[in-house]
Amino acid sequence: MKKIVLFSAILLAASISSNAQLGNVLDKAKAVGAVAGFDVNSLSSGIMGKLGPALALTGAQKPKVAEAVTEYLKQKAQFIDKQKTNPAEYTQRQSGIFQGLKSKLTGILLKNQMNKFLGLKPATNDPANVLSQLFF
Repeated sequence: MKKIVLFSAILLAASISSNAQLGNVLDKAKAVGAVAGFDVNSLSSGIMGKLGPALALTGAQKPKVAEAVTEYLKQKAQFIDKQKTNPAEYTQRQSGIFQGLKSKLTGILLKNQMNKFLGLKPATNDPANVLSQLFF
C-alpha cells in the first residue's frame, strides 16, 4: 500500500511540474507576441476582412483561406521577434512559411484569385496596412 501511495505522489508531482513548465512556455510565447503587437486572431480577422472582398471568396473558400492564414500567422508568431534582432534569419524563415501559404492557397483559390492575391502585396512594410503582416 505504501508503494502505491508513494508512486501516486511521485506521479502527481511529475505531472504538476510538467504542466507548470508547459504553461510557462505558452505564457512566454503569448508575451512575445503581445510585445511585438502580433495578435494572431485579430490579424487573421483583419486580413480576412480585406481578402474576402478583394478576392471575391466564395462561402466554401472563406474558411479554408482563413485556416491557412491563421496557421501562417501562428508560425510567424514563433519568430516575429527576429525581425529586429536578426533580420536575415527573419527574412529567410518568413520567406519559407510564405511559400507554404502560397502553395496552400494555390489549392484553394482559382488562378485569377491567386493573381489578385499576389497583386495585393503592399509596396512597403506599412504597419497601418494589415496585409503587410501577410507579405513581410
